Parts: sequence; structure tokens; C-alpha cells
Amino acid sequence: MGKYKKIQTPVLMIALLFIFTMVNFGFLDGKASCERVYVVRIGDSCTAIAQTFNLSTATFVSRNPNLNCIELFVGQWVCVSP
Repeated sequence: MGKYKKIQTPVLMIALLFIFTMVNFGFLDGKASCERVYVVRIGDSCTAIAQTFNLSTATFVSRNPNLNCIELFVGQWVCVSP
């Protein structure tokens, strides 16, 4: 029984991340609202990502309304469409 708990936790976390991503990028509305995404890497910040894609910080934040710039995590998808 113990081995199933070890499997359930990562699977649940992946499922929740997938659902969050789908909602954040509008895929659950039947259409994609982001044409280009970027996967967060170690050391990234919202400002640095925005600058890399020639976006103002305000535009970057408006494209990612549910994003918490203080708690970015490696592997997180963010919208970088202009």
C-alpha cells in the first residue's frame, strides 16, 4: 500500500500543473490565447524573460495574469507572445 502513495503524489502534482497550464493559456476555452511560450530556467526572473523577448514588463505580466513573479519555478510555462 505504501508504494501507491509514493506514486500518487507526483501524479497528482503533474495533473494539477497540467490543469493550471491549460487554464492559464486559455486552452480550456477551446482556443489557445498564447502563440509562443517559454519554459522557465534556473535564474530566470519575469523582468529578464520579458527583456529577452523584447516585451515590457507590463505586457509580459498582462499575458500571464495568474503568474507570481516572486515564485517562478523551473519548468513553468509562461506566455511570451507580443
